[in-house]
Amino acid sequence: MKSIDLTPLYRSSVGFDRLASLIDSALTTDATANGYPPYNIEMRDENQYAITLAVAGFIQAELDIQVEKGVLTVRGTKNAKDEGRYLFQGIANRTFERKFNLADYVEVTDADLSNGLLTINLVKEIPEAMKPKSIAINHRGNVLEHTAEEKNTKSDKVAA
Repeated sequence: MKSIDLTPLYRSSVGFDRLASLIDSALTTDATANGYPPYNIEMRDENQYAITLAVAGFIQAELDIQVEKGVLTVRGTKNAKDEGRYLFQGIANRTFERKFNLADYVEVTDADLSNGLLTINLVKEIPEAMKPKSIAINHRGNVLEHTAEEKNTKSDKVAA
């Protein structure tokens, strides 16, 4: 598989170090993934998400959810039991591990196991320091603050 060269990105940006590893990981992991267990990623609101995995046959004690360094890992480990004699076995009862890369400020809030579906709820909470803010402009020692509406009103008067 061919690697992507992100050198031009690094010349003009700061703080996107994880981007290259995410892209590389996505390209190599998807090619080898077996698709088990199937899952959905849902956007419930502007800052709320849910990942639902179909984990039929697993009980809560056999599932493990961990978040480390921006990666959500879901593992299912089947306990060794007395295997029956199946004529046909279409329900997979095998160990699995699924990993999901989380964006900055995305946190897992809770998880629920119901009717063979494991739902993991996530929320994106941007810190106050990262939210947009107005910057005051100094004018001859006085501080002037303009809102977008005031600027539009002034420009409308000038145009008239």
